[in-house]
Amino acid sequence: MLYREVEKTGDRLSILGFGCMRLPQKRGQPGSGRVDEERAKKQLRYAIDGGVNYIDTGMPYHAGGSEPFLGRALSDGYREKVRLATKLPPWSVKSRSDMDRLLSAQLDHLKTDHIDYYLLHGLERKSWEKMKHLGVLEFLDRAKADGLIDNVGFSFHDDVMVFKEIVDAYDWIFCQIQYNYLDQQNQAGTEGLRYASERGLAVMVMEPLRGGNLARPAPPEIQALWDRAKTKRSPTEWALRWIWNRPEVTVVLSGMNEEAHIKENLSIAGEAYPNSLTEGELKIVEKVEKKYRELTKAGCTGCRYCMPCPSGVDIPLCFELYNRKHLFNDGKWAGIVYLTRLAGGERAVPSMASQCQHCGKCERACPQHLPVQALLEEVVEDFEGPLLKPMVWATQRFFAFQRWSGVRRARKLEKRKPVGD
Repeated sequence: MLYREVEKTGDRLSILGFGCMRLPQKRGQPGSGRVDEERAKKQLRYAIDGGVNYIDTGMPYHAGGSEPFLGRALSDGYREKVRLATKLPPWSVKSRSDMDRLLSAQLDHLKTDHIDYYLLHGLERKSWEKMKHLGVLEFLDRAKADGLIDNVGFSFHDDVMVFKEIVDAYDWIFCQIQYNYLDQQNQAGTEGLRYASERGLAVMVMEPLRGGNLARPAPPEIQALWDRAKTKRSPTEWALRWIWNRPEVTVVLSGMNEEAHIKENLSIAGEAYPNSLTEGELKIVEKVEKKYRELTKAGCTGCRYCMPCPSGVDIPLCFELYNRKHLFNDGKWAGIVYLTRLAGGERAVPSMASQCQHCGKCERACPQHLPVQALLEEVVEDFEGPLLKPMVWATQRFFAFQRWSGVRRARKLEKRKPVGD
């Protein structure tokens, strides 16, 4: 296992992190969120024994089951071998006191007295403004002073200008961004990666394989390009090595849930030094990226010149999910993200394709000259069927219940504390 250093602290982290959002689930219950604990525990400990020392989770993962699973799985001395990361969900926060209560519940779930790496979850402009207004920076200062969290960071889903604003707003130790060879201009992108690194932040990368899609057997046109390389590698190895080639990257999170995948990732993580790919190999990855663009249904590069949309549509994300569904045959995951992030399941204000009022501003701004309005109509047909509204309602109820459950649990913990604590 190779390790990279967190600049502001000197902490040495494994370049491969274990993401706990896609743990193996009980047979016969796919989609239920119920973790196959026996199998997941063996996988997790195998990775730790192989040198992984960064474990990432979050309150909503596995319908709230991921954190409690880790609390049990990291017993027998394994907690002391790792740096544990989890996240404060802005959608569950209604007041400053909620932050303390949710953190208390998370510590209880994880059976620990402190969290090594604590993130504000999935920040974008509206949630960032909300959390600032509710006093989140003061909360983070207090939690650090009390020894409840060690290192503070944030994960991110918006454009690079918002990313830079957040980076400059606080003395963050680290950040977490979506990054892979197809997302160089999407969200924070390469520009954001460099910006954070130049300011001393460790950068954790999520979605290195685009939800596993870049690890699947490549389309023939893509495989033909991989076959030109002198050194033969799997699509997974190409994708991971391309990210680790960048010295600005500290940890790459992988949602590993197959034993063979864990073994392969550990092997790659023992050899993937920064700046180790040749110019010829980088050119091949560049050609693969361009060919994927040619094969996509919507040729959006994620440049965001079309944004902000006057009608509130998140055009780049609409097209990212549309392409993901058709290019990678990944309609299930794309539909979940559409439901939670665009249709209002997770956020109060929706940003769906159907909100388009056909003003044409996006098409005038698009450097790719895409028929944006027509493509958005195709997105509506794909993702906004008659079940969308009841599913949004159910999802909103789930997040509301999760917030209530977390706060209720934290209040019970407060009552159990001896007087004077």
